Amino acid sequence: MTTEKLQKIQSKREKEIRKWEKEKAKPKKNFYFAYLVLIISLIYATDEIASQIGTLMKTEIANDLFSNFGESSVGLLDILSILVVPFQALGLLYRPLADRWGRRKFLLINTFGMSLAMLVIFLSNNLFLYFAGAVLVQFFIPHDMHVVYIMESSPSKHRARVYSSIKFFANMAVMLIPFMRRTLMQDATQWRLVYFVPAVVGVITALIALLTARETDSFIDSRLRYLRMTDEEREAEKVRKSSENAQGGLIHALKFAWKHNQLRWLYITSALANLGFIGTINYQVIMSYGYAQNYIANGMFASLGDEVMNFVSVGPVTTALFMFPVGCAVSQVIMGFISDSKGRKAAAITTAINCLVAFIGFSVGARMAWNPYLAGFLCGAFVGSFYSTNDVLIMMIGESSPTNLRSSTMSAQFIVTAIGVAISYIISLPLITVLGNSVTGVVSFALLVPGFIAAFFALVRKTHDTKGIDMDTVTGSEWD
Repeated sequence: MTTEKLQKIQSKREKEIRKWEKEKAKPKKNFYFAYLVLIISLIYATDEIASQIGTLMKTEIANDLFSNFGESSVGLLDILSILVVPFQALGLLYRPLADRWGRRKFLLINTFGMSLAMLVIFLSNNLFLYFAGAVLVQFFIPHDMHVVYIMESSPSKHRARVYSSIKFFANMAVMLIPFMRRTLMQDATQWRLVYFVPAVVGVITALIALLTARETDSFIDSRLRYLRMTDEEREAEKVRKSSENAQGGLIHALKFAWKHNQLRWLYITSALANLGFIGTINYQVIMSYGYAQNYIANGMFASLGDEVMNFVSVGPVTTALFMFPVGCAVSQVIMGFISDSKGRKAAAITTAINCLVAFIGFSVGARMAWNPYLAGFLCGAFVGSFYSTNDVLIMMIGESSPTNLRSSTMSAQFIVTAIGVAISYIISLPLITVLGNSVTGVVSFALLVPGFIAAFFALVRKTHDTKGIDMDTVTGSEWD
């Protein structure tokens, strides 16, 4: 390398050092943490709505987009969802850039991107535009930069409580979806209108974050340490991290995780826990067809068709979905307080048990035509507990990773999780497409139970609790 090139590299490093020193030196305004929590709560709400809105209206979307295929419509929509997976994989390659360029940029980009995606779906008048919007949603959702912000900005002993409180708010915000279903949808074909309000709110939230959010101190400190190293120290650091790039990268994160016992088994546990994933994207279908079958069995309708599904959509299902976010939120609060008081593993075990019990409750409740508010609460508790279990696992992954690889290891977790999701799709899609939408509940349960049992044993026997870990000094090798 020539002297001129070395000087340019050194000059670039010094310029970046000055930039981060200036950012770190900026005084934080009074109550900065309080309004950071508010900002992250709004962003998390946008993320939760973008994540759940398609699932909360899956029956309507499937029957509209594939109106000529009747009982196979949900299976066909799931097949369409598989075509989105490669774009989700691109999002995973994009996420580790936050370990190099900072958390704040990607917090803003992701929030605006999710909002734009919902706006595209609102404007879609054909299958192609809907697919384009779905692609954008799945590209930005896995990034979860707001979760990294929470973990790096919260006091260690209250990290899970802060996280669960923020997610409680985000889950309650999902109540906007059934509210908009009730006020904007005169019939099931008007599902696109529900996308407009959260899209606008998301854009406004991104602008607020642009004006108020600061880069996290953990990232600044980690980046400055790296930039201030001599070339010899940087080479030694690369070797120590078992990576050619000590400042992040998806491949490097996977290699790092596989060499360390704690992260390796947390990844395996994540894959096993997601074998029942298909139930989390079809709960509205399970509920809709449960109520519809009950009405047919009791002679209210002659057979499944547009008349009964439209009645169910604007009636008991919309009513039930008002309680869906409440069930989600309660399960998140349980996770947070157990996690900080009893430990991460105790929280994951509790949420896994809650998930199985709530799934049985809401699917049986719909088939027996229980009060829609009760069925909706149990449905939310099922989905909330499922994702709470995953949240605990990803929190443990973040707490088991060094700062310079944290975003990358949390991103890489989605790759191993995708193994469980892929198995879930491979088994369920042929069955649902051939046998019809009404078997979705049975298929989902058959995958959920063995997956969670296997994950339970892996978690208990092979991983260690990370409660109270110092995220500034953790190296990932503590449990080897």
